[in-house]
Amino acid sequence: MSTMHINLCPVLVRDVIAGYANTEEDGVSGLGGRLNIRPQYQRLFRYDLEQQQAVIRTVLKGFPLNVFYWSVGDDGSYEMLDGQQRTLSICEFTEGAFSVTNPAWPFPKNFAGLSDEDKARILDYELMVYKCRGTEDEKLEWFKVINIAGLQLEAQELRNAVYTGPWLTDAKRYFSRENQGAHKYGKDYVRAGDVKAQDLLEKALTWVAGRGDEAVCGYMNDHRYDQNALELWKRFRDVVDWAKTTFPKVRPQLRQVGWPGLFDRFGAGNWDAAGLEEQVSTLLADPDVTKKAGVYEFVLSGDARVLNIRAFDNAMRTEAYERQGGVCPRCGEHFGIGEMEADHITPWSQGGRTSAANCQMLCREDNRRKGAI
Repeated sequence: MSTMHINLCPVLVRDVIAGYANTEEDGVSGLGGRLNIRPQYQRLFRYDLEQQQAVIRTVLKGFPLNVFYWSVGDDGSYEMLDGQQRTLSICEFTEGAFSVTNPAWPFPKNFAGLSDEDKARILDYELMVYKCRGTEDEKLEWFKVINIAGLQLEAQELRNAVYTGPWLTDAKRYFSRENQGAHKYGKDYVRAGDVKAQDLLEKALTWVAGRGDEAVCGYMNDHRYDQNALELWKRFRDVVDWAKTTFPKVRPQLRQVGWPGLFDRFGAGNWDAAGLEEQVSTLLADPDVTKKAGVYEFVLSGDARVLNIRAFDNAMRTEAYERQGGVCPRCGEHFGIGEMEADHITPWSQGGRTSAANCQMLCREDNRRKGAI
């Protein structure tokens, strides 16, 4: 049975702006510290000046703004789910951050320059707020539904809105700050994406929880009330440290490698970094290797499939077919070109190139029987 409760409640502007605070470290809060308008280190979607002014003019005229959505925490606090830009516009105007033009005024006015009557119109304006209380899964599903309007949040931002707590606060210190923490530490080895959109936090979570929304949500729920995120930070550091030690030469391809999987499979080995570097350098220069990031896994595993060796093109296949007269050199039978497959005469692993001279056409059965390159 659903435990979801959604109530529509009027909230006065004067109450929302009470105790308004906006800092990089603590995020943006209002309602005497009980309303988390923007969690710390989360992306800040800011209206431009014209949009901000439009919000204030709407309030002054007493016209309705779109509804706001707040999530109710277990301790009675609130998290802003939708309405951040409108709320910030109101808070910043009352703080004197910008002025508003009005045809009835001879010049633009900031909040301090308004008449007492206009100030009261703003402070006593009722914001219509949907307050959502329920389980984490219910709130996450609800948030996904209301996220269809405006500038949409990413999957990890949706999760952050639901699984708030001390663990998330600490995790953001490490994974949600550009050029600091995990972003700075792993920048040469990890594709961070949009750090402020929580891409790096999401990536780190998959390193410890596994891929998929269910796995990530499960981990965040299990650790929600942990006092720190050291387990996540340690996992990230362990993987990156091993990658840096094993492959110390920095190249762009490093950011495309699946390091957690390699660390789990090969992290316990005693690898010769200099010897690996020699192999990597040779393979990166090999034109037959089409997946350059796969080189790092190949030198550890020896599995050539991760390299996506360049295939023979149609001209090479046709030349080999005509040279053979359509006869498979293995079974001696004649086949149409569409019934045959191109194969390396000298395997790539033994120095054979993907060239016309090294191409032979085998019937499908013999090619399957021969196996991989």
